[in-house]
Amino acid sequence: MVEAAGPDDGLIVRIRPRADRAPRPGVVEGKRAAIARAATELFLSQGYQATSTEQVASTAGVSKQTVYNQFGDKERLLREIVLGVTATAEAFADGLAEGMRGVDTPVGLDAALRTLARRYLTTVMNPQVLALRRLVISEATRFPDLAVTYYERGPARVLAALGDLFAGLAERGLLRGADPTRAAPDFAFLLLGRALDEGMFRVGDPVLTPAGVDQTADHAVDVFLALYGARPG
Repeated sequence: MVEAAGPDDGLIVRIRPRADRAPRPGVVEGKRAAIARAATELFLSQGYQATSTEQVASTAGVSKQTVYNQFGDKERLLREIVLGVTATAEAFADGLAEGMRGVDTPVGLDAALRTLARRYLTTVMNPQVLALRRLVISEATRFPDLAVTYYERGPARVLAALGDLFAGLAERGLLRGADPTRAAPDFAFLLLGRALDEGMFRVGDPVLTPAGVDQTADHAVDVFLALYGARPG
């Protein structure tokens, strides 16, 4: 199992210990983490098909047999890494409600939504997240179940969490007509649509500057609140 990496780890995944084996600190689990890191770097930079088990082992500084012992084969390694990356989306989704805690006025909602929009956009436009999306799409025909599971645990889970959040804000009178099945995708596509579409095709070039993130987030919130914001009086 793989989990989201910390902000200073350089990768969007981190390895968890095997559940079927007692950990040996600094030995087996260190090798397991090294394999996951090497495979993530190689899969994201050159794709699944172009990456061999031998390359993963060499980059990780372990034997090919150690890769097999830890993950079984290259396909299992890909699956653990791809699904492990969804922990990033799960953590983001789980934290949405916390960001709105205590918001009880339109002014407070405006500020909270702008903060949320910046976090959401920055998370999705992370170069490694974009590379992971490209990887999943490129292998969707070969591993269709993996692609579906990634979508359900990642983008779909965030949309569901946004829907729940907006429904709650509507109940508190802060949004109007916020049908969660429409408001959530409206917000997501206002925010991500153009930038994500461009980012998927521009490999290696940053799509948004920090100022661009601010402008895109603010525009999305402005349009969203023009449609769904509560009317005064």
